[in-house]
Amino acid sequence: MTAPSKVHGPSRAHIGAGSTRRPRKFPVSDGAPVEIVETQTSLRAHLASLACRVTLRPVLAIGSYVPHLPWPFGIVDQLARTLTPKPGTVRATVELPNADALLVRAPGVLPADGKRRVILYMHGGAFLTCGVHSHGPIGISLSQYADSPVLMVNYRLIPKHSVGSAVDDCRDAYQWLRLRGYSPEQIVLAGDSAGGYLAMTLAQRLQDEGEKPAALVAISPLLQLAKEPKQAHPNMRTDAMFPPRAFDALVSLVAKAAAKRVVDGEPEQIYEPLDHIEPGLPRTLIHVSGSEVLLHDARLAARRLAAAGVPTEVRVWRGQIHDFQLGAPLIPEATRSLRQIGAYIREATG
Repeated sequence: MTAPSKVHGPSRAHIGAGSTRRPRKFPVSDGAPVEIVETQTSLRAHLASLACRVTLRPVLAIGSYVPHLPWPFGIVDQLARTLTPKPGTVRATVELPNADALLVRAPGVLPADGKRRVILYMHGGAFLTCGVHSHGPIGISLSQYADSPVLMVNYRLIPKHSVGSAVDDCRDAYQWLRLRGYSPEQIVLAGDSAGGYLAMTLAQRLQDEGEKPAALVAISPLLQLAKEPKQAHPNMRTDAMFPPRAFDALVSLVAKAAAKRVVDGEPEQIYEPLDHIEPGLPRTLIHVSGSEVLLHDARLAARRLAAAGVPTEVRVWRGQIHDFQLGAPLIPEATRSLRQIGAYIREATG
């Protein structure tokens, strides 16, 4: 398999929502993904990494030994409800068959009328925590930089529900957009961390149904549930957030939730999206930290997608934490990353 094409150097110039620069062309797939490495790391990014290493990583390490205790996972999104959105932001709740979603628009963005582009966003949180409020700032930023409404899915979470139920909720949100008048070519699937898994799995399910969205964007994505490859990756030592046992705990929680859900008379099977990569999936952009262990998933996904003829670009940000885009605007690289993603989405949807 051909090695990825790499470009090293400083961050690209600012690309704002109103930029008049000529759009770059999508990478041409020759069986290898395009990889761009962002080498600059700000002082604020270093401080964020240190803060995570001395707070979140020890907490996750302790919790990973007793993952099945009734931890108050929902408190993260509840606390995030107190965050005040940017003035002029428009938010509306959308009811889905088994969940709900939040439709957000940054100031100046036109309504979701089915006539332009739209982003379907799936939040991260290891399938068991966070929600549309904790990830609202990412949704609003993408709305601003992509000049697009964003539908954020408040999907059902483990351990009460299975990952398959979450995928069903994301499929229902996609169907809501289609009934709203959007064509697949106007819809971009996006997600961070576990939301990257949901976005990829949804893209594959839609492919089976004859639907192909305009693009897929994954931020620090968890794309492979198998724990051993990540635990053996060199970044297991440099990841500021995840200790090795965190992946043991996640697999255990996912498996237990799947066993409780019966599909066609059998317990739900654990699905590995990277084992089902086929030609015809949406063109894909992945942003990932060069220091996090999920760099393994990002590069593996990029290789398999490109080998299948899917135009794929990976942007690696050195020295950042997992999901560093949540740190915007405090972390300057987070803002640059979201701007770049917004430009990619505008180009993908013409």
